Amino acid sequence: MKIIQMKTNHVINPLGYMMTEPVLSYKVACAEGKKQTSARIQVALDQEMKELVYDSGDTKEIDSISYRVPMELKPCTRYYWTVTVNTDAGETMQSGTAWFETGKMQEGWSGKWISSDLNVGTHPFFFKDFKLRGKVKKARLYICGLGLYEAYINGKKISEECLTPYYNNYDTWLQYQTYDVTELLAGEKIHLEVLLGNGWYKGRFGLNNPTNADRGLYGDTFTLISELKIEYMDGSTELVLSDESWKAKKSKLLASTIYDGEVYDETFREDMEYPVRLYEKKMARLCERLSLPIKVQESIKPIKLITSPKGEAILDLGQNHSGWFSLRVKEPKGTQVKLYFGEELQDGCFYNTNLRTAKAEYTYISDGTEQTIRPHFTFYGYRYVMLEGFTNFSPEDYTALVLYSDLEDAGHFETDNPLVNRLILNAKWGQKSNFLDVPTDCPQRDERLGWTGDAQVFAATACFNMDSYAFYKKYLYDMYEEQKIRDGAVPDVIPACGQQGTSTVWGDAATIIPWVVYQFYGDKTILEEQYDSMKAWVEYIRKTNGGDWQWRKKFHYGDWLALDSKDPDSPIGATDTGYIATVYYYYSTLLVSKAAGILGRTEDERNYGERARELLAEIHKEYFSPTGRPCVTTQTGLITALKFDVAVDRQRILDDLVMAFKLNGNKLETGFVGTPLLCNVLSENGLNEIAYSLLVNEDYPGWLYAVKLGATTIWERWNSLDPEGHFSSTGMNSLNHYSYGSIVEWMYRHVAGINPVLSKPGFREVELAPKPDHRLKRAEVSFDSPIGVYKSKWEITPDFGLSLDITVPFGGKAYLTLPYAPEELYQQKDNEIFKEIEKTEAGRRCILESGTYHIEYATTAPMRKIYTLKLSIGELMASDKAKAVLMEVNPMFTRIPKDMQKASLYDLLKYMPVPLTKEVLAQIDGKLQAII
Repeated sequence: MKIIQMKTNHVINPLGYMMTEPVLSYKVACAEGKKQTSARIQVALDQEMKELVYDSGDTKEIDSISYRVPMELKPCTRYYWTVTVNTDAGETMQSGTAWFETGKMQEGWSGKWISSDLNVGTHPFFFKDFKLRGKVKKARLYICGLGLYEAYINGKKISEECLTPYYNNYDTWLQYQTYDVTELLAGEKIHLEVLLGNGWYKGRFGLNNPTNADRGLYGDTFTLISELKIEYMDGSTELVLSDESWKAKKSKLLASTIYDGEVYDETFREDMEYPVRLYEKKMARLCERLSLPIKVQESIKPIKLITSPKGEAILDLGQNHSGWFSLRVKEPKGTQVKLYFGEELQDGCFYNTNLRTAKAEYTYISDGTEQTIRPHFTFYGYRYVMLEGFTNFSPEDYTALVLYSDLEDAGHFETDNPLVNRLILNAKWGQKSNFLDVPTDCPQRDERLGWTGDAQVFAATACFNMDSYAFYKKYLYDMYEEQKIRDGAVPDVIPACGQQGTSTVWGDAATIIPWVVYQFYGDKTILEEQYDSMKAWVEYIRKTNGGDWQWRKKFHYGDWLALDSKDPDSPIGATDTGYIATVYYYYSTLLVSKAAGILGRTEDERNYGERARELLAEIHKEYFSPTGRPCVTTQTGLITALKFDVAVDRQRILDDLVMAFKLNGNKLETGFVGTPLLCNVLSENGLNEIAYSLLVNEDYPGWLYAVKLGATTIWERWNSLDPEGHFSSTGMNSLNHYSYGSIVEWMYRHVAGINPVLSKPGFREVELAPKPDHRLKRAEVSFDSPIGVYKSKWEITPDFGLSLDITVPFGGKAYLTLPYAPEELYQQKDNEIFKEIEKTEAGRRCILESGTYHIEYATTAPMRKIYTLKLSIGELMASDKAKAVLMEVNPMFTRIPKDMQKASLYDLLKYMPVPLTKEVLAQIDGKLQAII
C-alpha cells in the first residue's frame, strides 16, 4: 500500500500560488483493502511534523479527492502535510511529506516597478550586483516582468519555466512568480539580471493589431518588479528590491514577437550601462500565480533533411507541434542564418502562407564561435523548418523542444486500428500544442487566441487526456475578470485582447467548463469560484434578449464550419442560429440551477430551475409543432434536440436523425456545435452503429480522411487539404486545431464505456458500459482519474465472442453493463464480476468494487459484420463473398452505377422485372448472414 499524487489545490507542491484555503487530495495504490475507512491529515511548519498547525484527527470525513483544511494561511510560509489512511482490510499507511508554500498574499510590496529608455530596437537586461552577508539558509525571489521575462543569477537561469509571467488581461491583474533560489546564492558576489521581451503584453498580438503596430495591446514599456528575500544562517534577513539602484543594458536579442519570431545578434557588443527609473504608470493588481508552468516537456529529432524541387533545405520533424528548438551553430563570423517554420509542404516545397501575416522566423547572426541557441520570447507551431544561410549544418544539430503547460497525462487509449490510434494521438498533440497557459485555437498563425468555443467543446476530452483542473481554473479566472468589465458578457476569446464580441456556445463556456471540471474532478471549489461568473452569463443573456426568450439580437457563430451551409461563401452552417442560442441559453440556465443546488443556494436553484422550464416551453412553442415535428432538421439541429433533451417526441427526432444520415450516405456535415456532440448522442440513443461508421470512415468528410493524408494533429476544417495534399484555403486553415478532436471523449465514454456517475463526481463511481463494434477488434483504455486508475479493455475473440478486462481503483466503484450478454451469463457464481448484480430499467448490471476482473463469453449476436439484404449495394460489393452471393442472384448487380450503390439491396430487388418471392429473399439473406 502506498499513498501517491499528494496535491494542494490540484498541484503537487505548489510554490506561491493563489489560495485562501488549501484543498488537499491524494490517491491510494497497491492496497489489499477496497476503500478508505478513515484518515488523518496533519499540517505543520516543519518537515519533521513537530510544529503542528492543524490536525484533523482520525475521521471518516476526509475525502481523498477534495479535503478543505479549515486554517488561516500566513504569507511567505511553507506548510508541510501528511495523511494517514486506514482501509477496510485493516491496513494503515502514513504518507510521505508533501508541502505548499504561500506567496506574499496580503503583504505589501517593498520592491518598485522600474523601467528604462531601452524599449525599442533592443531587449534589455535589468540587473543588480550585490554581495551576500553570509551563508544563506533560505532565499525566495518574488518577481514579475513585462512583457515576458527570464531571470538569471550569476548567469544561470533560475528555473525551467518559459514565457513567464504568462498571459492574462494585464489591465486587470498581473501574476508574479515565486522561486526558491537558495541553491543559486553561492559565493560572495551575486549578479541578478532579468532579460525582458515583448510577449503578449508589449508586442504585436491579437486580431486587431496590425503588422506595423508600434505599441502592444497593453503597454509599450518594459517593466519589472521584484523582491529577493534572503534569510541567513545567523537568523538575519535581507531584502534586495527592484528600485533606482538597478541598471539596464542592451542584450543581443534585438527583436521578438509572438507571431513573427526573434532576431538574435551574437556579434553585438556594448558595455554601456543605462539608468533605470521608477515606473509611474498605475499598474494592475499584482497577484500570486494561477498559471501552471510552461516547460520544455518533450524533445523531437528530425526524421529527415529534404531538398525541395526549389532547392530549399527543409527539416521534417515528423510531428506537428508547438514550441522552441535547440540548434548548434558553427558558422563564420557575420553569417546570418534564418529558420522559417511551417506545418505542411506543398508539392514538396516549403509553405507557410496559411500562417497569414505571422512571419514565424528566427534570425541568428554568428560571431564565429560554436553556440547552441534557442528562442526566448516566442514560440512556433510547426512540423517543417526551412533553413537559409547555413554553410555547416547537420540534422543532428537540431532538436525540437515541445512546450506546453505542466499537465500530467491522465488517459491512454489504444485499439487494433492504427488509423484510429493516430487520430487519438492527433487529438492529444493538438491539446499539447494549444495548452500554453491559455487553451488557444491554434499555435502557428497570427491568432493563437483563447477562443471560448474551442475550449468549451474540447473540455471533456482535455480532462480525459490530461489532468486539466488547475489549467482550467486559471482560464476560468481570466474569464470572470473579463465578464466583470462587460456586464457579464463572455468575449469570444479569453483574454479578450481587444475582442468585444460574444456568441452562444462560445460564451456558454462560462457555465459548461466549470460543470465539466466538477464532473471530472469532484471538487465543488470550481463551482464556488465560478458561480458568480455562471450567473453573470445567463443574466447577460436575459438582459440582451429583451424578455422574449429568443436570443436572436446578437451575432452568433452557429454551427461554425459546418458543411451544410446554404451559402458556399459563409462559414456558418445551416442550423438556425437562434435555435442553437436558445437551446444553449436553456442549458446554461439549467446548469446554474444545478450548481446552485450543489452549493446549497436553494433560492437560486429554484429560480433558475423555473426559468429553465419556461425556456423549454418557449423552445417547444417556437421550434416544434404540436405533434413534435422539429422545425430545425439539420444533423446538428436534431443532435442538439436530443443532447439537451428539448425534443417534444424523442423517437421522432431519432427517426429523423437516422433518415438524415441515410440520405447523406452516413456522412456527417456538422461543424463546431454539432461535431463534439455527434457520436455521444448517437451512442446514447442506440445508434452506436452509425457512430462507428463515422469514426472509421476514411473518406471526406471524416476524422480518418486527415489521418490518411498524414495529419499528425487535428485540422480546423474537414477539408483543410484536398486529396492531393493541397491547401483548400489559406484565409482560415490551421492544421493544429483541436476542436474536432473531441471525438476522443466519445471513445472514452462509449467505446471504452467510462462515465462518471453524476451524483458521485470525480469518478468516485462510474457507469462502465463498453459498446464494442466489429469494426474495431480491440479497445484498451487506462484512465488515471482523481480516485485512481480505471482500466477497460475489450477484445473480440476468435469465435466472435467478447473478452473483457476491468480494473477498478482503490476507493472506486463501477456499475458494469456487459455488452451483448446473454441472460444465462448472470447465473455464473464462480466469477467475482457477478458477486453483486442489480436490475435497472435498461437491464442487469454488475456492481464492482476495487479490483481486477476478467470474463469471456459468447455474445447474443456474433461480433462480426453481418451481411443482410438491408445493407447498401456498395457495402455488399466491397466483400468478395457477398459479391459472389449477389452474382448467383443476378450478374447485373456488378454493373450497378456507383450513384445507385447507396441503396439497399432489399429496396433494389423490389424493382426487378420479376420480383423475388419471400422464400427466395430469405434464402439470399441467409446466405449473406452466413458469411464469416
